Amino acid sequence: MQMENFAPIMFAGLVVVMLVGFPVAFSLAALGLASGFYAIEMGWFPAAFMSNLPISLFSILSNDLLLAIPFFTFMGTILEKCGLAEDMLDSMGQLFGPVRGGLGYSVIIVGFILGAITGTVAGQVIAMALISLPVMIRYGYNMRYATGVLAASGTITQLVPPSLVLVVLADQLGKPVGDMYKGAWGPSLMQIAMFALYTYGLGLIKPHYVPGVPRDARTLNGWALWGKCLKGIIPSAVLIFTVLGSMGGLPFQDSALATPTEAGAMGVVGALILAAMHKRLNWNLMWEAMHGTMRLTAMVVFILIGSRVFSQVFQGVDGAKWVEHLLTGLPGGQVGFLIVVNIFVFFLAFFLDFFEIAFIIVPMLAPVADKLGIDLIWFGVLLCVNLQTSFMHPPFGFALFYLRGIADTLFKDKRIPVAVKSNDIYLGSIPWVIMQILLVVIVIFVPESVTAFLDKEVAVDLDKVVIEMPQEGEAPKPEEALTPADQKKSDDSDQQKIDDLFKK
Repeated sequence: MQMENFAPIMFAGLVVVMLVGFPVAFSLAALGLASGFYAIEMGWFPAAFMSNLPISLFSILSNDLLLAIPFFTFMGTILEKCGLAEDMLDSMGQLFGPVRGGLGYSVIIVGFILGAITGTVAGQVIAMALISLPVMIRYGYNMRYATGVLAASGTITQLVPPSLVLVVLADQLGKPVGDMYKGAWGPSLMQIAMFALYTYGLGLIKPHYVPGVPRDARTLNGWALWGKCLKGIIPSAVLIFTVLGSMGGLPFQDSALATPTEAGAMGVVGALILAAMHKRLNWNLMWEAMHGTMRLTAMVVFILIGSRVFSQVFQGVDGAKWVEHLLTGLPGGQVGFLIVVNIFVFFLAFFLDFFEIAFIIVPMLAPVADKLGIDLIWFGVLLCVNLQTSFMHPPFGFALFYLRGIADTLFKDKRIPVAVKSNDIYLGSIPWVIMQILLVVIVIFVPESVTAFLDKEVAVDLDKVVIEMPQEGEAPKPEEALTPADQKKSDDSDQQKIDDLFKK
């Protein structure tokens, strides 16, 4: 066997071990080590090559950026369990309820806000389904629309800043997290607009699918209703803008005030304050939040270790060159590469979650994208838009599984009068998956949807640069003599400028 044939065999083995069902982190590490020993036996690289592995693994564990993962996870878990979703859905439902499709609008808006502050698809889908599904069924909403809007609004959390997916992608692409957040704002807002337009169009074409809630069903009116809405929105908005602003993640923001890790720590403090405001801050909440954070963080670290073992051996057998040759030879240049990669990621997401795709597949794709001249921020946001669908498309979308379990629980508890069929959940998800795929197409062919919010590089036309030099034999003009008092003022002014510069 030749070394150039071993890289595709390793990649095929990667696909097989991921489909087996054994934890991916350990499968990757085992495949990488076995391939490494085989490569040493064949003489493709020396045994000393594998001795670099401990140093490589230590560099993962010492990566300060990855500390943002437990902080953002802890923040999201606290907010998920503090009752914020219940309060916001109740108030928004009463505010928009009388409008045709109003309950759908409230789910979309609350999903957008909660997506920005919780970052967990499971918690968001479960919380919104527990509260909104019984109400939507009670007032005659179409079952497929109700399940579809709940699942789709839960998955938007993958794209809305400060998404955990964007943090991971920024680390893998070697780009600032703040820039990744800026780039995601355009697609996030477009996604929400598409969901709302679909609801509006459905209300025009099939008004019986999304009827308005009778006004007599509202328990709050006037300033009491507006006050409850603002009580949920304003503190959440303050937390979002504080965290994003500290990382330079707001549109057209010039610079960051803090690192992602520091911003995550600030977010945790804000989440604790919000939980206290809702009178839900107690030991049980803290224990559940810490337990969930510990499990997710441990999973991420082990996936990182397994992927690094595999990728080091894959690089050793010239796997990067094989991938580059395979993808750069595609017809269509940048567009052809993006279309093929997104189709590949779309189908890969049937079986893998975003952490596994980000840590295993993205490092293979990023160098090729960079060589083709593709902006890596644009590429990362595009992948994030695509990865939303991994939670939605049948039959393996996790959001659909969460919805399936909650619907069964609600029926057993007699909170909904009819059982929700799996057929309704799967068919109900299709229009929303199509909208997510349409957004992928828009981002590919309209890159300004991502890059419009990024800082523009200052272009310097070298042909117009003029450097004035004194003529030969011409002495520079002497400075005008200053009085001692004026000289002191000038010196003080210069010193103040220096002090201000150091303060900045």
